[in-house]
Amino acid sequence: MTQPKIELAKVRDFSTIISDSFLFLKQNFKPLLRCFFTFCGFFIAVAIITSIFQQLKVHDFYENNGLENMSSSKIYNYYRTWGWEAALSLLFAVLSYTIIPITVLCYIAIYKANGNVPPTNEEMWGYIKYYYLKILGCMLLNGIIVFIGAVFCLVPGIWLYPIMSLTLPIIIMENATYGYAFNQSFRLIKDNWWTTFGAIFIMAIIVGIAAAIVTVPAALWSQFSLLLHWPGGKIATILTSVLGHVALVLYILPVITIALCYFSLNEQKEGTGLMARINQIGENKADNNLPAEEY
Repeated sequence: MTQPKIELAKVRDFSTIISDSFLFLKQNFKPLLRCFFTFCGFFIAVAIITSIFQQLKVHDFYENNGLENMSSSKIYNYYRTWGWEAALSLLFAVLSYTIIPITVLCYIAIYKANGNVPPTNEEMWGYIKYYYLKILGCMLLNGIIVFIGAVFCLVPGIWLYPIMSLTLPIIIMENATYGYAFNQSFRLIKDNWWTTFGAIFIMAIIVGIAAAIVTVPAALWSQFSLLLHWPGGKIATILTSVLGHVALVLYILPVITIALCYFSLNEQKEGTGLMARINQIGENKADNNLPAEEY
């Protein structure tokens, strides 16, 4: 028996948000990964290349000079000579971390609008090129706000993080401006901060552990090759860069969790999904999965 498609516009508790995040990924595994590698693959590939070149130069520097002979002036002078390489690596890292939530959230938005039908590449491209700069600006502003909050005894930064995370799905699901998304995120999370924070935090731990399993062995190999002069240090450095960026595919899950938090909070406050189902009563449709709702 075919499992019914997950209902997005639904009030969920903490445990249901986590379980439904995995269920949504399971039900959309192939089309979602296709979209991920189609639209994120280039940025991740370039980020891998720039990261490899940067990390190999760092590895050669420490290997040739020896960790015991390091001095602050020597390190500063060396890093200053290839600052542009570090900047290029950072740039593509930022672009990679931006395109991933955009791709996943656009997939979810189109999937919902189509009545739980995976989007085509053409539909995805239309959404991504429309929202890319908006989400890039949103993420930069959110980063600044959370950083400022974290500077003040850390707690304000932790408190702001789940609130700022909601601005991304609000912008895409409701085609909203950043100002509207900022105010709406505070309104939606009122009286629901702990549930939202808990879901995001637990999913982050799960993904972090999975990413560590993938990347830590190669990273330790690279570090011990410098300390103990083990062979294969460069290979380990390359593997660390490659695996670290490939593991970004795990970032799909936290983005799904954030989207489900948004749908749950929005449904609790607005009841848009319930109203759509009420309006659908009496309609004779061949596909009775879920209504296609627009924001």
